[in-house]
Amino acid sequence: MEGEDEEVKERRVIEARARNISHNVRCTECGSQSIEDSQADIAILLRKLIRDEIQSGKTDKEIFKKLEEDFGETVLYAPKFDMQTAALWLSPLLMAGAAAGVWAYNKHRQRTNVHVMALNLVRGVPLTPNEKETMLDLLTPPPSPRGAPSSWWKRWLGQ
Repeated sequence: MEGEDEEVKERRVIEARARNISHNVRCTECGSQSIEDSQADIAILLRKLIRDEIQSGKTDKEIFKKLEEDFGETVLYAPKFDMQTAALWLSPLLMAGAAAGVWAYNKHRQRTNVHVMALNLVRGVPLTPNEKETMLDLLTPPPSPRGAPSSWWKRWLGQ
């Protein structure tokens, strides 16, 4: 009785390992499914090969290595990190960094451009022409100091 229980446990362990490996191997015929989910002939043969390799005593790493050698690195859902796949692995980080940079830049521009924010608040508010002119005079940013003398310089010169 105990011998049968051990055999059943061993079969369950082999089956669990085989399913785990099969979920991480891409079907070479389908491309979008794992061999565990695919019913293609090659997927059925690969599942049998994996079970045979497990029963012969090979580790999961050895099985993955054999599959990679036989079918190429694209058969694995999680390719290894090396110089060829660095762009693949780092592209989400680069995209997230670029998005964060654009977001931070836009937030900075929104916070520092008080005049534009004030003008946006005034839009849609019914004002008389005289009030509009006064608001625009108050809210229009001063001219840029490049090449043009600033207002304090003009006052100092008496202009």
